[in-house]
Amino acid sequence: MTPALPSESPAPRRRGRPPRTEGAADAPGARDRILAAARKEFAERGYDKTSIRGIAKAADVDPALVHHYFGTKDQVFGAAVELILAPAMGAPDAVHGSREGAGERMARFVFGVWEDPVTRLPLLAVMRSALTNETAAAVLRGLIERRLLLRMADELDVPDPEFRAQLAAGHIVGIAMLRYVIGMEPMASASVDDIVAVVGPTLQRYLTDDTI
Repeated sequence: MTPALPSESPAPRRRGRPPRTEGAADAPGARDRILAAARKEFAERGYDKTSIRGIAKAADVDPALVHHYFGTKDQVFGAAVELILAPAMGAPDAVHGSREGAGERMARFVFGVWEDPVTRLPLLAVMRSALTNETAAAVLRGLIERRLLLRMADELDVPDPEFRAQLAAGHIVGIAMLRYVIGMEPMASASVDDIVAVVGPTLQRYLTDDTI
């Protein structure tokens, strides 16, 4: 008589993250969907109210997949901010070339990005997140320094180029805060041409005057 086989008990449940669905990490467009969802969530909800779970839900993926591609919430925010700031990252290219008119070119380029409603709304969200959350501010500072200011400094043939780049960026950011974030009049309703006409010479001095 054949002895009865022992009944198989189910394998014990493993604790921790749920296993990834086979091939999920390689699913076409998964990373791009997560990044697009993160950009939208951070832009609409701000840093504090955005969660990994919320991003995963918006991207229709498991939260573990968000961690797989980007790691922590800070790292997801950094990747989303880099995507949001991409249109503004051409500012160093606007400075490139002839020293004459560099300040006006930079001002017109940056305010052109802010004037476009498609790019303005995400920029506003990033600025507000940085104003209310130190972690978000640190991520934004690091990104601006690495991707914008250091590149701009490389374009400047003047003493203390990094300091000059920060002066120029700080001047424009201050005006952007008054005009687009706070909405202070008469700055908020002034024409871009009028602002550029006044701001351009100051930026020119920061960027090209050897006597500073």
